[in-house]
Amino acid sequence: MQLTLYHYWRSSCSWRVRWALALKQIKYTPVAVNILNSEHQQAAYRAINPSGQLPTLVIDGRSFSESLAIIDWLEETHPSPPLYPQDPLGKLFVKQLALKIAAGTQPLQNPSLLKYFVANEGERRKHAQHFITQGLSVYEQLLAQGKPGLFSYGDSVTVADLCLVPQVYNALRFDVDLKNFPKISKIYEHCLKTEACDQAAPHRFAPPDAPST
Repeated sequence: MQLTLYHYWRSSCSWRVRWALALKQIKYTPVAVNILNSEHQQAAYRAINPSGQLPTLVIDGRSFSESLAIIDWLEETHPSPPLYPQDPLGKLFVKQLALKIAAGTQPLQNPSLLKYFVANEGERRKHAQHFITQGLSVYEQLLAQGKPGLFSYGDSVTVADLCLVPQVYNALRFDVDLKNFPKISKIYEHCLKTEACDQAAPHRFAPPDAPST
């Protein structure tokens, strides 16, 4: 099976998929798409993914997008190590956490959305801070209802962590104060020290001329 991942080094959705691939030790060919140069909007990439979004996973010549859909396919075809708890309620809880970030937080601070709705460039950071803080606050509260451990649910990494860590990375880029999120901060610091997370992290894929902020 031939896998090619079109991604952007600092895209949180791309990081999720890279991390899942690293955890499951799946070989793939990475192809960088430079969002800053609008490569994702060019015809060559639109022919691969009509949405122009990232990432896109090409499986034996067929293109698929949406990070959580890709991760679920990886989970079904490469079930070890599992990214969801085995019990249905645990799985539901983890999906709730993942979607709080992937559907309820990350899209609201996406640069393309901010650029469209907030004309004043100086105000965009404030808007991003607002929605990130709001989302992380809910996540922090939800963690208290779950299974304590090194990760978002117990002592095994789950898809919730794959969504959370890139979001925290973005939170720090937007100068969000994490002092009110002690549980999230501990999970973030622990995940960054794990091998698979580090293999998939932005610094591993940053181009030589990558912006510092």
